[in-house]
Amino acid sequence: MTAVADPAPGLVDAPATTAAEPAQRPGAMKFRRKYTTVRLTPEQATRQGQVATSAFRHFGERDAAMAFLNAHDESLGGRPLDLAIASPEGLTLVEAAMVARER
Repeated sequence: MTAVADPAPGLVDAPATTAAEPAQRPGAMKFRRKYTTVRLTPEQATRQGQVATSAFRHFGERDAAMAFLNAHDESLGGRPLDLAIASPEGLTLVEAAMVARER
C-alpha cells in the first residue's frame, strides 16, 4: 500500500464559520454618514417648500419655476430661492416678485 502525502504538512485546519457567525475582520470599515453640506433648519425647509410650491402654481410649469427660483434676480438683489430660505421677510419679497411678474 502506498502512503498519500499530506498536501500541507504542519498546517492546522481553520475552524469553519457558519452563516450565523460572520467572520470579524480587524479594522473593518464602519459606515457612517458624513454631511459635508449645510443642512437646513426645519423653518428654512418649510420656507423652501412654500416658495417652491408657490412658484410651481404661479408659473404653471416646472422649468419656468425652477428658472425663476435659481437665477439671480436684479430686483430682489439675489437668487430668489436663497432669499426665501434665509428669512420670512425674504419669502414675502420673493412671493411678491412672483405676483408682480406676468405669467
